[in-house]
Amino acid sequence: MLTYWLQTKRFIPLFSFIFLLSLQTVVGQLTVAPLFNDHAVLQRGKPVAIWGWAKAGSKISVSIAGKTAQATTPKNGKWMATLPAMPGGGPYELTIKSGAEALSFTDVWLGEVWLCSGQSNMEWKLSQAHNYGTEKPLANQPMIRQFYVPHEVTMTPKEKLDGGNWVVATPETAGDFTAIGYFFAKDLVKELNVAVGLLHSSWGGSQLEGWLSKEAMLSSPELNWYATILPDNWAAADSLQDLKTRKQLLGSTYQPTAADEKAYTLPGYDFSKWHAAGGPLGQWDWKGIWAFRGTGFMARMIDIPAGLANTETVLGLGIQDNENEMYVNGKLVSAGIFKGPRKIKIPAGTWKEGKNSLVVKFKQMADPSWYGLGVQGSPADLFVEGNGERLSIASDWMLMPSFASPHEYVHSSNNVGTSIYNAMIAPLVPYTMQGVLWYQGETNAGRAYEYRQTMPLLMNDWRRLWKDTLGFYITQLSSFGEDKSANEGSNWAELREAQTMSTALPHTGMAVTTDVGNPNDIHPTDKLTVGKRLALAALHTTYKRDVAYSGPVFNKVTFEQGRATLSFDHANGELIAKGKYPYLHGFEIAGSDKVFYYAKAEIDGNRVIVYHPKGATPASVRYAWSDAPVEANLYNGAGLPAGTFRTDDWPGVTRNGQYESILKSILQK
Repeated sequence: MLTYWLQTKRFIPLFSFIFLLSLQTVVGQLTVAPLFNDHAVLQRGKPVAIWGWAKAGSKISVSIAGKTAQATTPKNGKWMATLPAMPGGGPYELTIKSGAEALSFTDVWLGEVWLCSGQSNMEWKLSQAHNYGTEKPLANQPMIRQFYVPHEVTMTPKEKLDGGNWVVATPETAGDFTAIGYFFAKDLVKELNVAVGLLHSSWGGSQLEGWLSKEAMLSSPELNWYATILPDNWAAADSLQDLKTRKQLLGSTYQPTAADEKAYTLPGYDFSKWHAAGGPLGQWDWKGIWAFRGTGFMARMIDIPAGLANTETVLGLGIQDNENEMYVNGKLVSAGIFKGPRKIKIPAGTWKEGKNSLVVKFKQMADPSWYGLGVQGSPADLFVEGNGERLSIASDWMLMPSFASPHEYVHSSNNVGTSIYNAMIAPLVPYTMQGVLWYQGETNAGRAYEYRQTMPLLMNDWRRLWKDTLGFYITQLSSFGEDKSANEGSNWAELREAQTMSTALPHTGMAVTTDVGNPNDIHPTDKLTVGKRLALAALHTTYKRDVAYSGPVFNKVTFEQGRATLSFDHANGELIAKGKYPYLHGFEIAGSDKVFYYAKAEIDGNRVIVYHPKGATPASVRYAWSDAPVEANLYNGAGLPAGTFRTDDWPGVTRNGQYESILKSILQK
């Protein structure tokens, strides 16, 4: 009868789905975690955990490379078998049996498994790297495989990934690999002659706190308060997000009414206390208004010269493909749905000479719909033009969401702490692996002082979860922004310092990358150098190879006779000044008044002598202490750079930065 129904399709679709699902449940009891499939890399030299699901009481047998492990499925249906440690090799067939059922996976290798995690610079694809054109034809690398974990957030730990596959690196596939992971793996394959598997679980723009487990937060003096109020459903999370956003933008948790917001477009309304965005280009998510989806306002004052006040003008407002309303001095001058760059004709006499207010009300972007609030295009698309004169309005904009209109919050990486861990790390535990490559910190730079605790917290948390002292290799933040004096302070320098401190934990290392950054782009495209430096750190610390793996590391300082003498570890023969200058750049000194001056610095073997030409008595030395210390050029004999450091412990600019400080202030009332 079932065959007849299937052939004639004379059945109710919902009934058929339920019936076939129940049939699958009866017949296909044995499943395995999606991490185990064709082309997988299993960790050599350690007991290998294999797990899946089956009917309670089922006997499970797992075999590979002549080794077998047994398990009995407990009442919860999740079984786990542990194979003994095995040497590298392959290809093998991994078989999993339970009674008459059997699963089989081919081209499985025993080698080295590394988890690649963090934010966008780890997520950066090989196809986006600057040398991809050269690397692509060389990417026939059968010993490099990647398992990509898609972006997802959940409110509670997820037991099983929805799917996924191990992909072998070829010229056709490698472009989608994490570039840093790929270059790291390439060097490991060359040096160790084993397969390397990359578990790629990263998310651009993510905060460290999203990657922590709730248990880790509960154990942290800095984050315990947050763990105790963590919502367990998205409705509760969205309510907290709305409270926090209103407090951030309005100064209180007051809920504006439609009448309140109608006033936004009236003549003379003071929007000077709205959220300062600088230029309006880009998603509001990255301008400090996180995850809001709904209607919003952007506004600015425009100083109109006499020549534009009395003539027809064109108002350029970038690309915002949705319903828009534009108000000049409280008067509606245009409304409708716009596609492409908005260029609106403004009648003569609309502008007045001098100060004018421009308020734009617009709904969420329709194309692309995921973009949310924000303007696309280039600065050249924002202008007032007429009578042969063009006035740029690409800066000085203020933003304000409409809280009175229907709105929601997209469920993304930074809404709720632990939510990335729940969906993208928990399902990987306890896949046996060697260690972690971590490139993250840009989003935490404003809380760099707190990062001194949270980065080691994450490292210890993941080691606890895996019940293994995993190798942990960090990419120190690169150069991005301005190269200002240490007197200005630097979030990024303080974050680099916190990263360095984290390497005090055992089985850790760091790749310094300030010399291969791009001050104008937060995503430097030289991922080859980063991957190779991480590989050197792992080869030395995890694999005990005799290689130079670190640039000069500050050891101690002595102050005498108006000079500071700094000694370093990892000089590798002799310190050098590398690059376009034959002398050292990047050093600053300060006296007891804590005012810094650019200093002379001279190399003396594995020491650097720093002084000020005018004889100022130094009390502190800082090196590469800026967001973008691109000219800092202290290297060792192996050609590896020194990282950002200082000899003082004076309070920094991020000392008071706290995770979810706005939410904390609300809940403490």
